[in-house]
Amino acid sequence: MSQLTDNLTVTSVQAKKFLQKAFTKNRPAFLWGPPGIGKSEIVTEIANEWGNTLVIDLRMAQMEPTDIRGIPFFNKDLGVMDWAPPIELPSEELAAQYDHVILFLDEMNSASPAVQAAGYQLILNRQVGTYKLPKNVVIMAAGNRMTDKGVTYRMPTPLANRFVHFELRVDFADYNVWALQNRIHQDVVGYLNYQKADLYNFDPSVHDRSFATPRSWTFVSELLDDNLTENEQTDLVAGCVGEGLAIKFMAHRKIAADLPRPEDVLAGKIKELKIKEVSAMYSLTTGMCYELKDGYESAKKAGKLDTWHTMCENFIQFMMDNFEPEMVI
Repeated sequence: MSQLTDNLTVTSVQAKKFLQKAFTKNRPAFLWGPPGIGKSEIVTEIANEWGNTLVIDLRMAQMEPTDIRGIPFFNKDLGVMDWAPPIELPSEELAAQYDHVILFLDEMNSASPAVQAAGYQLILNRQVGTYKLPKNVVIMAAGNRMTDKGVTYRMPTPLANRFVHFELRVDFADYNVWALQNRIHQDVVGYLNYQKADLYNFDPSVHDRSFATPRSWTFVSELLDDNLTENEQTDLVAGCVGEGLAIKFMAHRKIAADLPRPEDVLAGKIKELKIKEVSAMYSLTTGMCYELKDGYESAKKAGKLDTWHTMCENFIQFMMDNFEPEMVI
């Protein structure tokens, strides 16, 4: 199945654009990719951008054929066998409450062949048995590639032909924007800006339990705790991204710990940076960006944007005085 998608790799930004284009024509789309690179998050981001959108997340690997087709029962009023549609599929009443409904069939190719076959009619014809998808429902599926060594089944050709296929790849520029928007810890952002290759090191031929992906770096961001000892923190980071990267990352944190406070730089209290380690500079810059973002919201509410403009001037002047030109740019 991966052969179908080898030449269609897209970044997360491109994926959102292409998926929304497919949705405008009510064409089901399938997003392929290795674990931990943000396939599921793309669905959430599209829903947030659209507004008033419901996401129905069905984990296909956990389903039986009857979960899609429904269960037969005797209709005593008509004297025939009838079908009770599954409750997970959206009714007309539920769909009418939203502008859009995204039916997300996650782990599609991890489902058994019988479950995949049950989805044939639903995916192409937008109905199964007597049940019909409401008009404002769009279908998206996602799954790992066969080469990722996960629990997958080869997708039947008739089912594959029902989708528009895209394969997601890791792109640092896209990740960096996402990380800043989602307030990933400044030490993680700073380290990865300097060591971009460490964002993702998944190798399906190596049986490591922990490896670096955008998702596992998010775990690192959430689990950083200054109350832990250095060894405890290193072990915790190693449990997310592996021992080798944990040692490198913690070495970066040692340097970053001696950085000035971002708020002191923005206030003009500190004008000189003695630490010249590039990864530390990235961490400090990220921290100042977070402070500027929060400062803007506060200054706007208080009607004191002049104070925020002064913070921006201090930010730019500090970088020009202490960073190399390439870093400033």
